Amino acid sequence: MFKFSLIQVAALISAVSATYVLAQDHPAPKFKADVPQSIQTPDTVETRIGTLKFTDGLPDADTVQKVYDNIDFARGVEAFLSGMPAASVYALCKGLEEVGVAKNKGVGITDDLMDARSLFLTPNSTTVYVFFCIDLTDGPVVAQVPPGVLGPVDDAFFRYVTDVGIIGPDKGKGGKYLFVPPSHSGELPSDGYFVAKPPTNTNLVFYRAFVKDGDIAAAVKNVKANARVYPLSAAKEPPETMFVNTSGKQLNTIHANDFHFYEELNSVIQSEPGDAFDPEIVGLLASIGIKKGKPFAPDARMKAILTDAVAVGNATARSLVFAPRDERAPFYPDRHWNNGFIGNSYQFLNDGERMLDARTMFHYAATGITPAMADAKPGTGSAYAFSTRDSTGTYLDGSKTYKITLPSPVPVGQFWSFTVYDNQTRSMLETDQKLAGIDSNQPGIETNADGSVTVWFSPKPPSGHEKNWVQTMPGKGWNSLLRLYAPLQPWFDKSWKPGDFELVQ
Repeated sequence: MFKFSLIQVAALISAVSATYVLAQDHPAPKFKADVPQSIQTPDTVETRIGTLKFTDGLPDADTVQKVYDNIDFARGVEAFLSGMPAASVYALCKGLEEVGVAKNKGVGITDDLMDARSLFLTPNSTTVYVFFCIDLTDGPVVAQVPPGVLGPVDDAFFRYVTDVGIIGPDKGKGGKYLFVPPSHSGELPSDGYFVAKPPTNTNLVFYRAFVKDGDIAAAVKNVKANARVYPLSAAKEPPETMFVNTSGKQLNTIHANDFHFYEELNSVIQSEPGDAFDPEIVGLLASIGIKKGKPFAPDARMKAILTDAVAVGNATARSLVFAPRDERAPFYPDRHWNNGFIGNSYQFLNDGERMLDARTMFHYAATGITPAMADAKPGTGSAYAFSTRDSTGTYLDGSKTYKITLPSPVPVGQFWSFTVYDNQTRSMLETDQKLAGIDSNQPGIETNADGSVTVWFSPKPPSGHEKNWVQTMPGKGWNSLLRLYAPLQPWFDKSWKPGDFELVQ
């Protein structure tokens, strides 16, 4: 039996009486719905952002503040993940401009190949790179392309515009490309140009000049004799194109991973047409204060939230790259090699779905978008496999010794290569080896008795394996890309597969 004190009984009678009076004053409505519990908001809700409180569905002041802090944070994270392609192009163009590759005037070229002094996302050290940015703000721009090159042109959001060279409309013969601004309404030349009309003012031209028989100088000479960039308005008397040798230059082309990232995005938004990007992206950036025609000036509260958001966004991107959870990432069930281009769609589309994580994964680690990446065929192009772990699934350690074996025959029509990258920068690992890797064209590479090749990775060359050695650095984690140039059918049907990195005790 329950026992109540006189005070408790009195309180109970008072409450019942009050309810009765209230009910008498407010009888049930004639038009009363059967309201399911699922659409109602409790007075108190426990969530990951704290306790949220309501009075008949109305949030109190503390709840409102928590919610707005959370949505600003969430949109800040998403702005990092989804805005990364734009920040990446911005950083590339800014880095090139800082070493003298001016828009519409200059062309950057690696006369003596790439090395770790230049910060680029996952470049290689076997190709002569040519890169420059064009700005269509003041009108159409002409980019003359030399014969025998290969590469894409991407807009300010790293969206594909066109290819140039071998798989472009010039079919490897070279020619003049005319890039027309989004808002252009004037007359254009009727012939003599391959015309492209990108949706943004800033565009990145990025191609490779192939080295034949080790003759780097010949590849560079071909570019300098035939590559040009200038405004269409100067076509009758084109100004001299300035070639800048970026080999060995200390420059940075990688976007920020701190609050400055949002300032980079703001620079992009201010310089491009208001409708240059998807409205969802424009709206996302506007929601955190990045809006065309307005200064980006977050107050102390918002700057603190965005500083936190970019840290979480950066951690998210790093997790997607170095510990992907997408089941399509692993190339093989029994190897630690991943596909850095999940879905093989240059638009990151899959049956109507935009693969957001795949897009972030690619752009955090790499640059350059073209349909050719998704349309590789045996004997053409190149194939890539990405590894961050040894055979036990442990991250690769620069202080340790590893070996990896490529079974014979390696399925390539041209050559294969390994390049090592710094986990921090995703650029070439800083060592005493200029190539930051090894490729099968290097003289003296030794093969095993069965024709396979074993490559060693360690701070110092293992005795007897100096010719097959790639240097790593104590205190630095690293990852590697295996590239197969002109991959053959065994790569595509996976009847051939590389070994894993094996720790050598």
